[in-house]
Amino acid sequence: MASDETSSVAGLLSRFLLDRSGLRGVHVRLDAAWRSILSRGEYPMALAQLLGETAAAAALFTGHVKVEGRLSIQLRGSGALRTVFAECTAGGTLRGLARHEGELPPSLAPPDFGADAMLAITIESALRANAEPQRYQGLVALDADSLAQAFEGYFSQSEQLPTRILLAADGEQACGLILQQLPGATDEPDAWPRAQALFDTLTRAELLQLPAEDVLYRLFHEEGVRLLQQSPLRFGCPCSRPRVGTMLLSLGRREAFEALQDDGRVEVICEFCGQHYHFDTLDLEQLFAGGGSEPAPGTLQ
Repeated sequence: MASDETSSVAGLLSRFLLDRSGLRGVHVRLDAAWRSILSRGEYPMALAQLLGETAAAAALFTGHVKVEGRLSIQLRGSGALRTVFAECTAGGTLRGLARHEGELPPSLAPPDFGADAMLAITIESALRANAEPQRYQGLVALDADSLAQAFEGYFSQSEQLPTRILLAADGEQACGLILQQLPGATDEPDAWPRAQALFDTLTRAELLQLPAEDVLYRLFHEEGVRLLQQSPLRFGCPCSRPRVGTMLLSLGRREAFEALQDDGRVEVICEFCGQHYHFDTLDLEQLFAGGGSEPAPGTLQ
């Protein structure tokens, strides 16, 4: 684990309530958690900012819908940008990556993914004994001018809930704020327009610079803002040797053995955390004989 992951501030998710109107929201600030994701790829600054916003959004939505398993966001298309992916678990672990081809413009937005770009949000429930995991995926066209607008459109289309989102990221922090009007939250007709007007006074620079308490008080102190819960966030990757073994089994015996390199080993590198896994001929024989993925006696290390 990288040293910044053990620092006192990796990231924080803050759920809040506006007592006056009953509106709810989530604030996310990623510090070391974001820097850990960023350190595992060589990204142009514009792409790093987009990935940071996506990571902040994944944490926002995980906290907002109270996911029990994991939530992932994927932006994909056929333009200069190919994919941006971020995932957050109920336990507060985050990971992410981005891929592109060729030169990128100095600033990036959803149109840079191409005309056929899509936004996918996937929720997977936690595994439970004797039960199949539940998986839900929502897909919408990625045709907004900004990432925040794309997510607002997603909630409007898939959840039919009025939603405001602000996202920002640089080389040090990635932050996000979501405010949503839930069904039956208030009978006051001016509550949502008033909250939106307050929301619109916050700039991306302020979102990056200020801690959650300062942001929320500055925006909503007249609305009776109240913190409901704060949860830590950190970088984390669920990759493991058994998972890699399962992947090799899925390839089939012939393809797995054909992947052996000149040094007599198959090398698999996790795209998210950079961990290296090696399987030599003895390991593969053991794996396909049903002996599991732990290193076989006499294996090459």
